[in-house]
Amino acid sequence: MAKKSVRFVCTACGQPSSTWAGRCPNCGEWNTLEEQLTPTALAAAADKGSVLKPQPVATVAKQAEARMPSGIQEVDDVLGGGLVPGSVTLLAGQPGIGKSTLLMQTAAALAGKTKVLYVSGEESAHQVAARAARLGASKADLQLVTSNSADDIAATIAGGSYQVVIVDSIQTVAASAVASSAGSVAQITNSTQLLTLAAKNSGTAVILVGHVTKEGSIAGPKVLEHVVDTVLQLEGDRYGGFKVLRAIKNRFGSTNEAGIFEMVNEGLRPVSNPSAALLEERQITDGSVVLATLEGTRPLLVEVQALVNKTSYGYPKRAASGLDLNRLNLLVAMLERRTKLKLAEYDIYVNIVGGLKITEPAADLAVCLAIGSAAKGLQLKTNAVVFGEVGLSGEVRHVPHIDKRVTEASKLGFDGAIGPRSGKPDKFLHPVRDVRDALNQFLEK
Repeated sequence: MAKKSVRFVCTACGQPSSTWAGRCPNCGEWNTLEEQLTPTALAAAADKGSVLKPQPVATVAKQAEARMPSGIQEVDDVLGGGLVPGSVTLLAGQPGIGKSTLLMQTAAALAGKTKVLYVSGEESAHQVAARAARLGASKADLQLVTSNSADDIAATIAGGSYQVVIVDSIQTVAASAVASSAGSVAQITNSTQLLTLAAKNSGTAVILVGHVTKEGSIAGPKVLEHVVDTVLQLEGDRYGGFKVLRAIKNRFGSTNEAGIFEMVNEGLRPVSNPSAALLEERQITDGSVVLATLEGTRPLLVEVQALVNKTSYGYPKRAASGLDLNRLNLLVAMLERRTKLKLAEYDIYVNIVGGLKITEPAADLAVCLAIGSAAKGLQLKTNAVVFGEVGLSGEVRHVPHIDKRVTEASKLGFDGAIGPRSGKPDKFLHPVRDVRDALNQFLEK
């Protein structure tokens, strides 16, 4: 009988074992035994290897194929110019956010210029066809198949008959060589590597749909994000508001771009002027401030609303929609300490209008002015947008791309901007040194 070429080694104490066990017999730790090749097997594998044949980078660069435009400008901007042949893209998002809708629109736009295959592992062919008819994609030269076999899908990709293959979703396909069920860590890892290998060898652009957990992170092992070339995330409120497409990882372009869409009956429609749409129903009142923020490299004006009300309980409530609650608590504590605002006995609610989530620190000054405005019943003296990062000492700090924010505000008819000091003089920008200066200078009844 031939010797086994693998052994199991405890990652905690290093004790080797010939068989796997849930608990290490030496140190008693659970789930620490990992499979490793024996030194003999490693040496044999090294002897079987062949010498690699490299080629000059310049030669490979000349052979590079041109990108394939998706037909949707917002998607192309996020991808960096279109799909790269042989690339693997992962699209993730909450259930019902519009992943399948966006991919069906993209597939229909691509089908007129190249051969596209849509592989559905979640829905039947009739369900996918019904969506295509609703989105006006049924007349496109788009091929459709339903399968849950990663082996069959990989063989189809390797055949090279299609330039683009969409797999919806990676959590529903399974490789026959792995005994576990679809959606498990082993199946997701092996199925993704199988499809990726087929895509690289055939030059086919593959788009995978990925599920997310209840916390919002991509479901499955982290290796899933490492293996693919591009990771896209579709965010927003599934019941309304704008949907934002971001690139979390992109080997072929920038991760600073964002595509903004609006869900209508005909599918996801790109929003050409989101700032005007977000401010269309705005009412000028206390607690309302317009923030000049950035979605990727695109300037965006959004309304920040604050409500300050005397609490009915012993512990005041703080709530935030579209803003990190910890950041709100930090800003409230700073206002209490660095200004004359007394907020310890008041409930404070902050809302970002439009269902957007603001993560950049440039929103700090707008949130502070909105809270101060609501607490004192005052409004901004000037029809201005607000931006700036606020430190714990109350100072207003510099933020990137001030010129883009100011230009966007000017286009939409605002009279000025309130923010940190800029390197060059600007009559449109009203610089402030700290939060107290901003509250005293720009709030009035």
